[in-house]
Amino acid sequence: MRRFTRRARNRKIVLLSIAGLTASLLALIAVAVFSPILALRSVVIDGTNRIAPAEIQAALESQMGTPLALLDFDVITEELSVFPLIRSYVTEIVPPDTLLVHIVEREPIGAIQVDGVFRLVDPAGITIQESAESIAGVPLIDVGGADTSSSAFAAVTEVLLTLPADLRVRVTSASATTKDDVSFVLSGVGQGVVWGSASESARKAALLARLIERTDAGSAGEFDVSAPSNGIFRPS
Repeated sequence: MRRFTRRARNRKIVLLSIAGLTASLLALIAVAVFSPILALRSVVIDGTNRIAPAEIQAALESQMGTPLALLDFDVITEELSVFPLIRSYVTEIVPPDTLLVHIVEREPIGAIQVDGVFRLVDPAGITIQESAESIAGVPLIDVGGADTSSSAFAAVTEVLLTLPADLRVRVTSASATTKDDVSFVLSGVGQGVVWGSASESARKAALLARLIERTDAGSAGEFDVSAPSNGIFRPS
């Protein structure tokens, strides 16, 4: 009888201990989820250049005071979608009260002119900025009236992205009417470059660099690297 009673008491103690631990765990979870101590009070933005961090913080104002575990990331996605300059973002919760938002902005590849308005666009054709004046520092892209979903625009952007950075900054304008007739103009005396299609662009870029090294920068004319095994410079 004593052994039976002892076992019963031991089982009761174990069950009470488990119940106590479970209650404590549930209490900790409740504190973590619902406690104002772990509510959002600070939004930190990094990675921005063209977007003011304060604008993004203002857009996320509706989340302030929400417990970190209950943040609505669907709403955050919707609130950030109004910024066309944001290509992507990653959020990071930093207890006790901070949300980090790491922004990747869209990078401009050039400008297109539509109805007298200059649109700064990224390689996907997304408009980053509009201006009534020509936008300095980026090439003007002419695709013969086609839009940014055309194969001509895709070919121009692929070529521009292939160029080494020190050469790309020298491109003042680029054009194509099809995917096979890309050409562009370099700053300085306005030397032109006949590129052809975007295929073998890496070879063409290396060939163009060698031709530029061997050509007087003050000589007007045209480089032709459309055949990557046989580039030439035609003086004008």
